[in-house]
Amino acid sequence: MTTKFGDGPGAVTAVNDVSFEVDAGETLAIVGESGSGKSMTALSILQLVPDPPGRIAAGEIVFDGIDLTKLKEEEMRAIRGNRIAMIFQEPMTSLNPSLTIGLQIAEPINLHRQLPWQKAYDKAKELLDRVRIPDARSRLSAHPHKFSGGMRQRIMIAMALACQPKLIIADEPTTALDVTVQAQILELLKEVTRETGAALILITHDLGVVARYADRVCVMYGGKIIETASALELYARPMHPYTRGLMASIPRLDQPAGRRLVPIKGQPPNLWQLPSGCSFNPRCGEVVERCRRDAPELMKADDKHMHACWMAPHV
Repeated sequence: MTTKFGDGPGAVTAVNDVSFEVDAGETLAIVGESGSGKSMTALSILQLVPDPPGRIAAGEIVFDGIDLTKLKEEEMRAIRGNRIAMIFQEPMTSLNPSLTIGLQIAEPINLHRQLPWQKAYDKAKELLDRVRIPDARSRLSAHPHKFSGGMRQRIMIAMALACQPKLIIADEPTTALDVTVQAQILELLKEVTRETGAALILITHDLGVVARYADRVCVMYGGKIIETASALELYARPMHPYTRGLMASIPRLDQPAGRRLVPIKGQPPNLWQLPSGCSFNPRCGEVVERCRRDAPELMKADDKHMHACWMAPHV
C-alpha cells in the first residue's frame, strides 16, 4: 500500500509500499519514531486519510477477502466501528465532550447491531463493567471531562469492543498515561483479543510494550517497513542498524552499571526531501556507498525475518 499527499513533483509519500498481514488472535506491533508513517498506515486501513490532499495511490487493503480500497464511503461506514475498530491516541479529542459516555458507546450498537436504545444502553453498561469502570450504571450519564485519562482510555476501548470487531487498531493507546495505568490498559487489550479472537494492531514507539505484548513486529522508518520478525526474534537478533539503534537508546535491566544510553544521531527524515538510496543512511554508522546510491527492498534473513539493509546478512 502506498499513501500520498498532493500530486506531481511535490507529492509526499507518507506510506511507501508497506505490506503486512495480521491473523485472528494475533498482536502485530508497528514501531518507529514520530513521522515514520505508523498512524498514517492505520488511517489508510480505515480509509480516513483526508481526500484531498491525501489518497491511497497504489496497492490494496484486504480484510476478510474484501479490498477496502474498492468500497464506497457508505460501505466503509458499515465496517468502521463495527468489524474494524480503532482506539485513538488521545481520548479527550476522540470523545465528544457534549455527549454522555452512555450515548457514545450505545450509538454504534444501535446503528450497527440494530438493537433498541434501551438494550444498547444495557450493553454499554456491560462494556464499562468489562473495562473495569466502577459504578458503571451511574457513569453512563456522565460526560468525558468527569473521567481521568486512564478511565477515558478504558471508555475508548469499550467503544471499540461495542460491536465485537474482528480487527482492533490501537494507535499509541497509552502515550499520555502513567506506567501503572499503561500496564492495565495493555493487559486489558490482550485479554480481549484472547477472549474474542480479534486481531490487534498495536502502534507504538515504546519497545518495552512491544517486548511484552506483541507476537510480531514491523519497524517503520521514512514511511517504509525496514524490518519485520517475531518479537522474540527481533529482540534476540535485530539486523537493521535503525532497529539496533532504537534498542540501544532504551534502558535495560541487564545492562552494566554506568553504561550510558546511545541515542540515534540526527533527525528523522523529511518526507518532502528524502535522501537518495536508503533513507536511514545520513544517520547510520555502517553506511557504505551503495547505501547512498540504491534503496534496499525487504530481503529475507530467514523464513520469518526480513530487513531492508545492504549490510545485514540475507539469503
